[in-house]
Amino acid sequence: MAKAEKKQVSLEAGLWNACNKLRGSVTATDYVNVVLGLLFLRFAYDKFNAQREKLLADEDTADFIDNPRFYSKDNVFFLEENDRWNYIKDNSKSNKIFTYIDDAFRNMEKNNPTLKGALPIGFYITLHIEPSKFSSLIDEIDRIQYSQEESDDVIGRVYEYFLRKFCIAAKSEKGEFYTPGNIVELMTLLIQPYSGSVYDPCCGSGGMFVQSAEFIKRHQGNKKDITIYGQESNDKTYKLARMNLAIRGLNCDLGDMDASTFTSDKHPNLRADFILANPPFNLKDWRTENELRNDRRWDGYEVPPVSNANYAWILHMLARLSYNGTAAFLLANGALGADSEEYKIRKQLIENHKVEAIIVLPREMFYATDISVTLWIVGNHKKSKRVKRDDKEVVLRDRENEILFIDARTLGDGKANEDGYVLLTEADKRKIASTLFAWQSPEWETLYHDIPEFCYSATMDEIRSKDWSLVPSKYIEFVDRDLSIDFQSEMDRIQAEMKSIMAEEHHSQGILRAAFEGIGYGIE
Repeated sequence: MAKAEKKQVSLEAGLWNACNKLRGSVTATDYVNVVLGLLFLRFAYDKFNAQREKLLADEDTADFIDNPRFYSKDNVFFLEENDRWNYIKDNSKSNKIFTYIDDAFRNMEKNNPTLKGALPIGFYITLHIEPSKFSSLIDEIDRIQYSQEESDDVIGRVYEYFLRKFCIAAKSEKGEFYTPGNIVELMTLLIQPYSGSVYDPCCGSGGMFVQSAEFIKRHQGNKKDITIYGQESNDKTYKLARMNLAIRGLNCDLGDMDASTFTSDKHPNLRADFILANPPFNLKDWRTENELRNDRRWDGYEVPPVSNANYAWILHMLARLSYNGTAAFLLANGALGADSEEYKIRKQLIENHKVEAIIVLPREMFYATDISVTLWIVGNHKKSKRVKRDDKEVVLRDRENEILFIDARTLGDGKANEDGYVLLTEADKRKIASTLFAWQSPEWETLYHDIPEFCYSATMDEIRSKDWSLVPSKYIEFVDRDLSIDFQSEMDRIQAEMKSIMAEEHHSQGILRAAFEGIGYGIE
């Protein structure tokens, strides 16, 4: 009897089935790492096999199917015979399966330099999963059917899936969590990283870089026009980022290992054209009391307090930004108006013309928290300069004495997505971007208008009068709709409606009484 073909399932269905196989063997927070390593082997093999078939089909390249160079030139990892998914799958019931996986990872790193230090060698054997259960897990991974789009961002998509399903905070104990692609799309739309260097000092799984590449792809650019720099302090997440970028063919420099950006900066001489970041919110005890007090990154400012790293992140990013560069990053709303040790730093940032725009986002956009979040746009200067925007060269006006405030909390699709999280629609993202771009334009007096309850361009004098607060509600006009109501007319209307209703009820009761009396019944 012929062996029955395994039923193919979608990526998300396969991930759920894989989770069921892991229940009771590992904690929910380890699901993502267990599954991602195996998916990486599977997807790397599928790409390798497609490239191999392509080489075999061309008589000019058929003799080079075992030459690594004919794979790496197209950003495909070369795999030796025992490193391939079909070998892993066929030996999944062996007691040596974890050794085979480690050998595959070691050979992949040896044959593909971009993977050096990125793969989870030695991870699976420490989990002590029963061989039969592990074999079933590999079967579930093998059944997954996926599109080219899904394979291009497998790490990010799987990472996001586990966060949604299990609300895993994707973090060390220090408050980091995954940034949904919907928000990152807005960030890339606002700063438009067409070419140059892109940096993320707390890069997580590399989602900011993936979206930067996607932005370039959508605008018919070349991802080779950007160079990627980043850093990540969590060892497992560092490896995920390396895998995520490598499988997409994105060259990157994430440092030689995981490390704290503050105490072990891997890019001290970098001056990036673009910075995209979602730093850990309200990070406490990020340095000791006497540590980093004379660090060059704080030159001209107060030393950021030990109690909260929000402004340390801002100053670090400004120190790593080129003179003409732009940064877009997320912080908790508390950073907008804190009047403690951060007050002097915020005041100095505003006086130094570093803050371009403040955009408050809707709540419940993140998987692990419903905290209200602000998107900051900053740069080392706001004087007139030339930038590329929407495939064209444009000139920005001098905005040194103004800051744009946008309140986007009423935007979004409610809780329309399947897991109940708020998403900005394409129209929402374009509305925010077009508002910023109109405000930056030399024709801004014609193109831009303050809109009550949405946006306001505040002057330096106004910000000074608000004691250097960056809280948008202090500037954006609130419309008190009660003031436009004619209460006497409204009361007259309500009373007239009540009389009409009572008259209709009286009429209906009379008809009912007559009907009952006609058949011999009375009614009280």
